Amino acid sequence: MCAEAATPLHRSSGASAAIRDNRPQLVESHTRHLDLHERANDGRVSGSLTGTPILLLHHVGARSGVERVTPLAYTPHEGGRYLIVASNGGSPRHPSWYYNLKEHPKTRVEMDAQTFTARAEELQGMARARVWPTMLAASPSLREFDARTARQVPLFLLTRAD
Repeated sequence: MCAEAATPLHRSSGASAAIRDNRPQLVESHTRHLDLHERANDGRVSGSLTGTPILLLHHVGARSGVERVTPLAYTPHEGGRYLIVASNGGSPRHPSWYYNLKEHPKTRVEMDAQTFTARAEELQGMARARVWPTMLAASPSLREFDARTARQVPLFLLTRAD
C-alpha cells in the first residue's frame, strides 16, 4: 500500500551486496522518480501502481528537522479525510515517515494537483478496528504486508487543516 515499501534484501556477495549497500540511495531514487512522475501526470502513476491513488506527503524529520517528501497510496475516508498506512512493505520496522508524523503531526499533502495542510492522527483501538478490515479487504498488497510482519501496521487519518 505504500509506494516507499521495499522487499528486504538478503545478505550475499556480488551484485546483491552492492544493491544492499546502496539501498538508501536506490529507495531515494525510486521515490524521487515516482514523485516527479506523479507531478508530471496530475497525480496519476503507471505500471504496477496504475489506478492506485497516490499523494505526496511532506513531513519533517523527527531528529533531523529536514523536510522530506514521500509518495504514498491513500484511501479516501468520510468527511473529506484520507487514510494512509505505514506498512513499509511488511518490514518488521515502521517506515521513517511514521516517526516523523508522530513527532510533527501537522503536515502538507499534495494530491490531485492541489496542496493543503493536514493533521495526521494515528488511529488506534476501536477507531482503527472499525476501519482496518475494510482496508484489508480493498488491498491484496496490504493483506500480504500485514501477514508478513508481527508488528501492528499503523494507520493514519489525514484531516485537512486549512
